[in-house]
Amino acid sequence: MSTVPVELLSPEAERYRTATNRAEKANAAARALLWLLLLVGSIIFLIPLYLMLAMSLKSSSELAHTSSWAWPQQITFENFQKVLTNPNAPFFLFFKNTLVIASLGTLGVLFSSSLVAYPFARLRFRGRDRLFILLLSTMMLPGVVTMIPTYVLFTHLYWVDTIKPLVVPAFFGGGAFNIFLIRQFFMGIPRELDEAALIDGASHATIFWQVIMPNSGAVLATVGIFSFIFNWKDFMGPLLYLNSPDRQTLELGLRTYQSLQAEQWHLLMAGSVIVVIPLLVIFLLGQKWIIRGIAMTGGK
Repeated sequence: MSTVPVELLSPEAERYRTATNRAEKANAAARALLWLLLLVGSIIFLIPLYLMLAMSLKSSSELAHTSSWAWPQQITFENFQKVLTNPNAPFFLFFKNTLVIASLGTLGVLFSSSLVAYPFARLRFRGRDRLFILLLSTMMLPGVVTMIPTYVLFTHLYWVDTIKPLVVPAFFGGGAFNIFLIRQFFMGIPRELDEAALIDGASHATIFWQVIMPNSGAVLATVGIFSFIFNWKDFMGPLLYLNSPDRQTLELGLRTYQSLQAEQWHLLMAGSVIVVIPLLVIFLLGQKWIIRGIAMTGGK
């Protein structure tokens, strides 16, 4: 394909070509700046993880004579063995308690938030939008405001020192943010599927379970991962409601271990790594679903 010589271009075409070149250079500079900011932000967020891992792999003597920023000269996994075998802080028991609470809480959130999101997304009834706005307004209510009344309620129900306060509320709503995400995703599913199912005599329960839910894997995975991570790293809830040592979660167990080991930072960092590893694995395995789910809800 032949090109027109620059000297034969009209003044308007020349100005257009110059403006296009400037726009391309500006876009390239903006992309480079964006990548630079993302790189700097990633490094900032990875620094605590690096320090935690580096300190957990050092012996007590090496940690005392080297900088915390230095990578260990002789990597040792003895710290993890000491943490896992400490009889005063049974991490395997804490792991089991945390896994049970996080799994049940995640199931409750997925079940209840999906049920609540369905009528907001697929049904038409009077006051629907006002109720949805009221639901979203609960996100502005700080948790500390309802902390004491909720504790008093669970005390009268004799649920303190059980996992019920950490699990049962998840089956009654699932949280406004989760409902919002699932509702936005449900609204993106073609309504022709509902209409075809109604013509065939399907009820709304059938449409929900056999039409909507099978097509909502991305958002359900996203909400499930978010909920599991939240329940896994929750500290305030178990601190309020779990009193017995054999019912503690990993976050409480790590705090107990800190009180036992005082200034032995290599052991504390090893315990922190043990707590964080499952979250990193879940995030790395589910990041594709998280990106897809958020993008398809219009939140990207």
